[in-house]
Amino acid sequence: MPSEKALSYLRSQVMSASPTELRLMLLDGAIKFALQGKQGLIDKDYERSFEGISQCRAIITELAVGVDRQADPDLCDRVTSLFMFMFTELTEASLEKDPERVQRDIEMLEFERETWQLAIDRVKNGVETPETANAEPEQATPPQPLGSLSVQA
Repeated sequence: MPSEKALSYLRSQVMSASPTELRLMLLDGAIKFALQGKQGLIDKDYERSFEGISQCRAIITELAVGVDRQADPDLCDRVTSLFMFMFTELTEASLEKDPERVQRDIEMLEFERETWQLAIDRVKNGVETPETANAEPEQATPPQPLGSLSVQA
């Protein structure tokens, strides 16, 4: 059980994190719990494996329902399907006591985490995306005298 100080620090991190950072934290947690579940299966510590896999599945469920469908519905459907596939694989790995199946989920979660981190870094660094690379440059708005208001479409 983490100390009160550690819980306070975690609570502060979560409360001050942006939605993109929260998603990254969820992916980190899912990986951590999947590793715990896998190690529990290897050690035949089934209580530990159950706890880790159950926590990982709960996080995967949260990741799946947290997908913003307004951005790109087709992509969102594919991402949600991937998370549901991972959820099913973890369930079956737990029932079959198969650490290798859990490892495949860990690899998918690590890939998702790496992809999400790259996307965050690209946005922070202003790197062009395929959508913005071919966009027309915006016209500079001439300065307006003080006291006037200009709204351009």
